[in-house]
Amino acid sequence: MDLNEQHYNLTINSPGRINLIGEHTDYNNGFVLPTAIDKKIQFKFKKNGTPTTCNVYSKNFDTSVTFDLNTIKPSKHQWENYILGVIFEIQQLTDKLEGFDCIFTSDIPVGSGISSSAALECGFAFGLNELFNLGLSKITLVEIGQRAEHNYVGTKCGIMDQFASVMSKVGHVILLDCQSLEYQHVPIHIKPYKILLLNTNVSHNLADGEYNKRRSLCEQGVAIIQKNYPNVTSLRDVSLEMLAEFKETFTEDMFNKCTYVVEEKTRVLDSVEALKNKNLAILGANMYATHNGLSNLYEVSCPELDFLVAFSKNFDAVIGARMMGGGFGGCTINIIHQDEVAAFTEAASQAYFNKFNIKLTAFEANPSEGTAIEN
Repeated sequence: MDLNEQHYNLTINSPGRINLIGEHTDYNNGFVLPTAIDKKIQFKFKKNGTPTTCNVYSKNFDTSVTFDLNTIKPSKHQWENYILGVIFEIQQLTDKLEGFDCIFTSDIPVGSGISSSAALECGFAFGLNELFNLGLSKITLVEIGQRAEHNYVGTKCGIMDQFASVMSKVGHVILLDCQSLEYQHVPIHIKPYKILLLNTNVSHNLADGEYNKRRSLCEQGVAIIQKNYPNVTSLRDVSLEMLAEFKETFTEDMFNKCTYVVEEKTRVLDSVEALKNKNLAILGANMYATHNGLSNLYEVSCPELDFLVAFSKNFDAVIGARMMGGGFGGCTINIIHQDEVAAFTEAASQAYFNKFNIKLTAFEANPSEGTAIEN
């Protein structure tokens, strides 16, 4: 494989994402409030003159995969399935792919909950679309990324991560209706506050079934509710009053999971109004309430995340914090006054190390543009 990057004529930047609020609601057809950030995977592409031989090289891991377009099938190496899954899904739509080489490098912390997987899927699909003039729309590229994760990686994710990676606009968050895919870009004016991510540096693979188990519980709840309310198609259509009617019918676990999702739907919409009205206190209170729900009802937090969110409440400069992403590790997202970022980061790092003997990493996240060609 040719590793001389000067020979590559197409460069694509595909960002990670944060989600301000609206966690585990996307696959329940709810609302989410994500945006791309200034951490990205950069891809370089070129055609290699062969009809079907493809080479993909990861600079971060100094490893490569070579495959033939005529024999695409899942790999036992997890990272390769993000690549192969995208190829498979594109092949369902077009036969225009030919042999190519691709080199990519990432500054997105893996396992931090800012969706390096969606950036990988979407950036790769975006690049192939450009390289071979496939004519696929942005929303089709989003759907290709999601289907690759479903069918090759084995995580039945919602569409939020891929949507945010591709469709974001600098200086905005996206209010995305995951049922209709209607969306609006909402300006995020939070100065003098900043978005700070604290990475626990613990992570757990969501493809091991915990993620899919929660999705299944929500779907089972909907199936029970539908017997009395035929118009209900997802938890998006359920109110807390309606849910209360089934408390004795549901298992406690199912009731808790569904309660969290229904409550989170309201918090997202409240938070959008708070952003529009520059009422950051309401946004912050909603973030803390979301964390409480994720920890106690949805049960996707962990001691490290809970510790950091609780620790943030000791600082007046932090107006809101919660775990972010699929859970079981990754980052907390904090809204913090710009003057206190350094002091808070130092204090949190020391306390976290004293408690868990693990080093914290911290970085600011700035709402950025979605996947694009580098000019």
